[in-house]
Amino acid sequence: MKSIVVFCGSAQGNNSIYKDAARVLGATLAQAGIKLVYGGAKVGLMGTVADAAIEAGGEVIGVIPEFLRTKEVAHEALTELIVVDNMHERKLKMHELSDGIIALPGGWGTMEELFEMLTWAQLGLHNKPVGLLNINGYYNALAALCDTMVSEGFLPADVRGMLLSSDDANELLAKMHDYVPINTPKWITGKTT
Repeated sequence: MKSIVVFCGSAQGNNSIYKDAARVLGATLAQAGIKLVYGGAKVGLMGTVADAAIEAGGEVIGVIPEFLRTKEVAHEALTELIVVDNMHERKLKMHELSDGIIALPGGWGTMEELFEMLTWAQLGLHNKPVGLLNINGYYNALAALCDTMVSEGFLPADVRGMLLSSDDANELLAKMHDYVPINTPKWITGKTT
């Protein structure tokens, strides 16, 4: 993988373990020669992962909507800052620039971005690996919910397997490197009958 998009919080969280993990991930990506693509902000875990990648000599591309840039949250020390019109364009651009997706802890926005990437993979719109950096068990409840989706018949087990997870950045990157996309069905066809 040449580039990975990292979705994560615009807050730091209440436990320093999250900031520490974001720093490790940013440095790990840079040391592996993997370009970091992220939301372009200087605040929260977003700013932390970007700062760590920059400090380790990595390439960092931020994608931010104009309305957030003007609120002075844009990180100005990036390799490249791409300004887009809205949140939808931001997500699409980050996806286009990446070979894989990692979610660190975050809130509504992180969840929305993660689930859209998973939905696109299920629909066969991309075959990129999607992983959770499950720091401090942050995503344990989400993993349990995904298992419930399978057991209750709302999510095929092979599709559940699309969501990779580890609490270690290097292990997660290894899983993503070894990921073999499933053969997704053609959910949408030109036939209407």
